[in-house]
Amino acid sequence: MSHQNDPATIKRLLTTPARWAVVGLSNNPRRAAMGVSRFLIDRLGMDVIPVSLKGDDVYGRTGYKRLADVPGEIDVVDCFVNSQRVGAVVDDAIAVGAKAVWLQVGVIDEAAAQRAADAGLDVVMNTCPAIEAPRLGL
Repeated sequence: MSHQNDPATIKRLLTTPARWAVVGLSNNPRRAAMGVSRFLIDRLGMDVIPVSLKGDDVYGRTGYKRLADVPGEIDVVDCFVNSQRVGAVVDDAIAVGAKAVWLQVGVIDEAAAQRAADAGLDVVMNTCPAIEAPRLGL
């Protein structure tokens, strides 16, 4: 059975102040992660933590190379990686005790979504906060 996003979960994740680790957030302005992260910070008031292969600092926020390197709790792991790589990111999110995973538009891995759900994480897949928030009037 394929994952179905729960509108109530989406609304709760977008309206509850939280720490979002954005995997794939670097200083590359051509990447969607930069604009969506700015939206999370400016419009939704989220605390964004950049996570990328280089560990770039973005928007004055300390960057990390791995989720395991991020100090403190992570509420949401926002995944800007391709579908073939996202399973490992979801497994890392489970391992660090994240509360939710958000797989961006076009990022689909049913098995990873099921592993996260089975581990008790909220799961949102194949959509974007910058699409969902306006749709919800946020």
